[in-house]
Amino acid sequence: MRSWVKILDQTRCIGCHACTTACKSENNVPLGVNRTYVKSVDVGVFPQVRRAFQVTRCNQCENPPCVAACPTGAMYRRPDGIVDFDKRICIACKACMAACPYDAIFINPEDHSAEKCNFCAHRLEIGLEPACVVVCPTEAIRIGDLADASSPVSADINRKPVTVRRPEKETRPKVFYLGAHMATLDPLAAERPPGGLYAWAGQGSGPGHVASGHPGKHNSRPAAVLSYDVPHHAPWDWKVSLYTWTKGIGAGAYLVPLLLVLFGPLAWTSTLFRWVGPLVALGGLGATGALLIWDLGHPERFYLIFLRHQWRSWLVRGSFIIGAYGTVLVLQVLASILKSVAFSEVLAGFGLPLAAMTAVYTAFLFAQAKARDLWQSPLLPGQLIVQALLLGSAASLFAAQALGAHGVVHDLRVALGAIAVLDLSLVIGEMTLDHVTAHTRLASHEIWLGKFRFWFWAGMILLAATIATPWIGATGAGFALASVLCYEHSYVQGGQSVPLA
Repeated sequence: MRSWVKILDQTRCIGCHACTTACKSENNVPLGVNRTYVKSVDVGVFPQVRRAFQVTRCNQCENPPCVAACPTGAMYRRPDGIVDFDKRICIACKACMAACPYDAIFINPEDHSAEKCNFCAHRLEIGLEPACVVVCPTEAIRIGDLADASSPVSADINRKPVTVRRPEKETRPKVFYLGAHMATLDPLAAERPPGGLYAWAGQGSGPGHVASGHPGKHNSRPAAVLSYDVPHHAPWDWKVSLYTWTKGIGAGAYLVPLLLVLFGPLAWTSTLFRWVGPLVALGGLGATGALLIWDLGHPERFYLIFLRHQWRSWLVRGSFIIGAYGTVLVLQVLASILKSVAFSEVLAGFGLPLAAMTAVYTAFLFAQAKARDLWQSPLLPGQLIVQALLLGSAASLFAAQALGAHGVVHDLRVALGAIAVLDLSLVIGEMTLDHVTAHTRLASHEIWLGKFRFWFWAGMILLAATIATPWIGATGAGFALASVLCYEHSYVQGGQSVPLA
């Protein structure tokens, strides 16, 4: 069985961009997106300066995180080692983009499906070399069969000091760099001009733009300056930020009244548990589902998550968890109509873990995005369950005051204040945690002091107000709802702000 690999010899690359042009022509790649491109970095200090090039593309990983994250199997690894894609079943959820540590995947603006370099598999199958290999004037791009020990590519990989990008991600790439300067391989090693050098001027300050490679770095004579790159964009926009909030309400609105029934002053027959909790939770889940479908490039294909599910994807697992939880909530409403306490008690045995799993599964979905170091935090599952309890307490407090359930209002106010303190403690823990990678430090910087600082500090001020004013009731509950929304937006977008290529 073949095992296709590529060598990109950067000692030969002259930055002519012939590979980019040939790839666009061969694969009908639209303007504004690239399967492959050539990044350049100016290395050294005047007068001893040179320009280093790096051919950037999909790394054809042996352990591809995009394949694990894809909910429908549209991204898959062939027996010959090529990571390919099937646009017919792509729903354009962008999970593969979030998972890729190399920013190699994009959504084609014409057909709205995920796409990337696939070694021109259609050419290899008929005995032709990829288009980029054919047109390279210096033979800087070479392809071969690693399983064939006699092939020139195998000889180079086994005998020469080749490098791969981001080996710490354990993806085991099958694209090897020969003679590449680390300032090109590491996306944070070169200074990124904030105002505009060459093509960077056209990138502006859109979503995910980061002006400097390292927070707090002030160097009047940088040793490496980025001179050409393509824009970095966050794959998931505000709709995903909002989805984490609506999902938290959906989980917490049922979870909090249920916990009050099990451990507190509420009875199984209380209106807050029988009607308000499940109905508000169903509303939150409905909004969550609508946002998730709206965010798809192919919303008409959302059903493929259930009919062609790829079980390793936490997008699939989460969809089934939400589906099961939604079913329990509907049955809970039915139990309320029938006035059956016994039925409610049975449903609670399923509803309690499903509500908690609904709140927490996003932590595993984000962790599957291996490209985003900030989202690998061990605090995230706990933080999501605490946020769900905070949102549920706020929603329950609104309802209790509207219903005139004064007996439980005091308990909800105390719970709201205590959970807000716990949430603030977790955020402080996240802020003061020792961030071991440069990507995590830069993402954190963008949240607290950079592009998303307004949302972060607004969330923190609102959270402090929730702690200070829980006795005000509806006002404190409103502060709590708004604080989680602001914080989640800063966290979701800040986590995607670091350039990966």
